[in-house]
Amino acid sequence: MKRSTRAFSVVAFTLAAAIAASAGYTPSAGAQGVKGNAGADDDLRAVYANAGDVVDGKRIAEGTCAGCHGVLGISKLPGVPHLAGQRPAYLYLELRAYQSGARADSAMGNTVKPLNDSALVKVAAYYASLDPPQPSAASGKQASAKPDPVQAGKTAASACAGCHGDAGISKIPGTPSLVGLDPKYLVAAMKAYKSGQRKNDTMKSMLAAVADVDLSNIALYYALQKPARAPTPAAGDQAAGKTAAAACAGCHGDKGVSTNPSIPSVAGQDAEYLASALRGYKDGSRADETMTGLAASLDESSAKNLAAFYANLPPQPTNVRKPLTTAEWAQRCDRCHGVSGNSTDPRLPTLASQRVDYLDKVLHAYRTGERKSPQMAAMSEGLTEGDVENLADYYAHQKARAVVFIPLPAK
Repeated sequence: MKRSTRAFSVVAFTLAAAIAASAGYTPSAGAQGVKGNAGADDDLRAVYANAGDVVDGKRIAEGTCAGCHGVLGISKLPGVPHLAGQRPAYLYLELRAYQSGARADSAMGNTVKPLNDSALVKVAAYYASLDPPQPSAASGKQASAKPDPVQAGKTAASACAGCHGDAGISKIPGTPSLVGLDPKYLVAAMKAYKSGQRKNDTMKSMLAAVADVDLSNIALYYALQKPARAPTPAAGDQAAGKTAAAACAGCHGDKGVSTNPSIPSVAGQDAEYLASALRGYKDGSRADETMTGLAASLDESSAKNLAAFYANLPPQPTNVRKPLTTAEWAQRCDRCHGVSGNSTDPRLPTLASQRVDYLDKVLHAYRTGERKSPQMAAMSEGLTEGDVENLADYYAHQKARAVVFIPLPAK
């Protein structure tokens, strides 16, 4: 073992194992304890892991951990994390969690259950003393620039602008505006055209080669545009339409703004399109049990009145926020896990150069609640599948760096 590596292990575990002490650890003969400073967090005691402890840790690791994590802490198994260069207190606390059953994993629990605290400290000190993995070994795929979904949606939507307007506000009578619609509804509508469930040869042809991810990006782009009424004619009696609209308010809202992502807002929509849609539900060319029942009694005049009423209502922005970029998500993660995923908090793991499949698995576990942490659950709640993939890939390609924890003398 290199001299610099041994020196790191001795210093690094000084503060790290202090947390072990708070969990009830009593220093062994090979790990000498010292008192820390008085203060809010100083019910902890520092524990020095010397070179001999690190050697012992290697021996224990070879017999218990190396089969999955590697003797040098570099895992070759999918979903199994690298341990080399990881923060020692974090390693110790995780081992204790597996040992106590606080983290459910029968294989890990059975492996560490026979180990006493001294052995856990030494194993943590050993793996922490090793050189961190290199980014090139962290992932089986190359880092790639992931497109911004809003920009990607704008690019894909350029083919739609000729009919639906640059920002989704129609200027052609009979063509719907796409602004102000929840992405869930708009994606479902586009898929219905694509499959032929909704009858429109032009739309079916336009969408035939569009991938689902592009449909989602297009819908997101339109949902984030500033809404405005379609500047198209609205023939019909608005007052009569308002009276008739009472039957529609339960789904489409009193002012034509839906609160259900699956139901479209109709405020500011092109009047001719609305009237045509109502005729489609009445004659069966559009299939929706609820709408078919409501449209059955409408004559042409009533349909135009309803359309005129809704067309003249001001549309409202959707309840959709622009998604964070990978860089913006990483800034949030770095608050706890350190710049570029290199933690300076001994209790929190470094993410840099970790296996991409392990990071992906862990983020999904926090999102679903399989792995418990109020902080991580709150952070991961807003992540999409794409965000998880991008973040895992980002951190797997960051350079891992060692960190030295320095104990302060007592005042």
